[in-house]
Amino acid sequence: MKNGQNETLRTRIISVCFTILALAVFKPFGLDAWQWEAYAHLLMVGLLGVCVCMLTELILKWVVRMPRRSDNGVEYIIRRNLWFQLINTLLVTVMICLYRHFLLSDRVEGNRLSWSNFFETLVIIAFCSFAIGLYWRFKFRSRYLAAELEETRLLNEQLQQLQQDAVQRVDAAPSVETIEKETLSREPVPGAIVLKGTTSDSVTIPLADFLYAEAVGNYVKVYQWSDNELRTDMIRATMKQVEGDLQASRSVVRCHRAFLVNLQQVEQIVTRSGAMHLLIRHSHDSIPVSRSNVAQVKEAITNY
Repeated sequence: MKNGQNETLRTRIISVCFTILALAVFKPFGLDAWQWEAYAHLLMVGLLGVCVCMLTELILKWVVRMPRRSDNGVEYIIRRNLWFQLINTLLVTVMICLYRHFLLSDRVEGNRLSWSNFFETLVIIAFCSFAIGLYWRFKFRSRYLAAELEETRLLNEQLQQLQQDAVQRVDAAPSVETIEKETLSREPVPGAIVLKGTTSDSVTIPLADFLYAEAVGNYVKVYQWSDNELRTDMIRATMKQVEGDLQASRSVVRCHRAFLVNLQQVEQIVTRSGAMHLLIRHSHDSIPVSRSNVAQVKEAITNY
C-alpha cells in the first residue's frame, strides 16, 4: 500500500512539473510582464497544483467512492484515471483563475476573474492534462497489458471451476424427451428453463443445453446445443422478459444489451484492445461484454 501511495505521489508531481514547464515555455496569463518573478509564481502554482492533486485523490476516495486499488482490474484503473483527469482539470483551472485574480492582476489587468479567463485557463489545462494522460498511458501500457492478461487468466480459471461444478449436476438434468413430456403435463421440471414470449409461444430446454440468447428486433433468438446439433428458436419477447425468466439460473448472466449467456457454455474469456469477449462452446461465437456489464459478469463468475 505504501509503495502504491509513493508511486501515486511521484506520478502527480511529475505531471505537475510537466504542466509548469509548459507554462514556463509559452508564458500565458501575461507572465512575460513579471520577468524573473514569473518563475517564482510558477513555482508557487506548482506547489498548489500538487496540493490540488492530493485533494482530487481524496475526492475520488471519499466522494466518488473510487479508492486507488490495483486488484479491481485494468478497466477500473483506466476509468478511475479518467475521473481523476476530469475532476483535477476543473479544480486546477479554478485554482489558477483565483491565483491570477489575486496575485497576477497587479501588472496585468486582464487577469481579473471572469468567465473568459476561466475558459481560457480551462482550455490550456485541459490540453496539458490530455498530453499528460497520453504520456502515462503509453508509459504504463505494458503494465496494463500484463495486469489485463493476469486478470483474464484468473477469470478463466474461475470459469473452469464453475463449469466443473456444473458438470457434476449434468447427470441429474432431465432429457429433452422428459422435458417435453413433463411440459405437456404442466408439472415443474427440475434443471430446465422455460422462456415465455408475449404470445403463447415458449421454449423449454435443459439449462445445460442453453448457450445464449440474442435480441433480434422484437424477438429473442435462443441458441441451444442438443443431440450434437446447434439449434435456434425464436420467441416474441424482450430481453428484459427473458432475463426475468432466467433470473433463478445463477449461471446465466446479462453481458450486453443484446445478449444473455450461459457461463456453463463459455469456452474461454478473451480480451481484445481492452474489451472483453466470451467465446461460446459449440457455436464458437464471440459475444461482446459491454463496459457497463463487465463487473456483473466478473461477479457472476467469482460468486457462482
